[in-house]
Amino acid sequence: MAFAIASAMRRAVDRQRNTHSGVHVFISSAYAQTAPAGGDMSSSLMSMLPLVLMFVVLYFVMIRPQMKRQKEHRSMIDALAKGDEVATSGGLIGKVTKLGDAYLNVEIANGVEVQVQRSAVIQVLPKGTIK
Repeated sequence: MAFAIASAMRRAVDRQRNTHSGVHVFISSAYAQTAPAGGDMSSSLMSMLPLVLMFVVLYFVMIRPQMKRQKEHRSMIDALAKGDEVATSGGLIGKVTKLGDAYLNVEIANGVEVQVQRSAVIQVLPKGTIK
C-alpha cells in the first residue's frame, strides 16, 4: 500500500516536472525509525533523569520553603495569647482580647472589638506597637 502511494506521488512529480519546466519539487522517501532495544535499561533511565532532576529542584526551591512557612505560621497562631498585638490579613491591627478554637476577638479601638479567624493573623507585633 505504501509502495503504491509513493509510486503515485513520484509519477505526479514527474508529470509536474514535464509540464512546468522551471519548477522542481523534491520528495524524499520517509523511513520508519526502529524501536530501541528492550534490554537497554540505562537509556530509559537516562531519558527519565531530566524529569527527576526537575522535580528535585522544584521541591527544594518551592515546596520545601512553603512547607516551612506554613509550619512557622501554624506555631505562631498556636502560641497566641490574650494581650498580644497582632496584624490581620485584612489590614486590621489590634490587641487580642479573647481566644477561641477557630476564632479570636481583636480590639481595634477603645470599646471596638471584631471577631476574626485565627488563620487571618499574619503577624504578632512587638508589645507597645499600638498606642
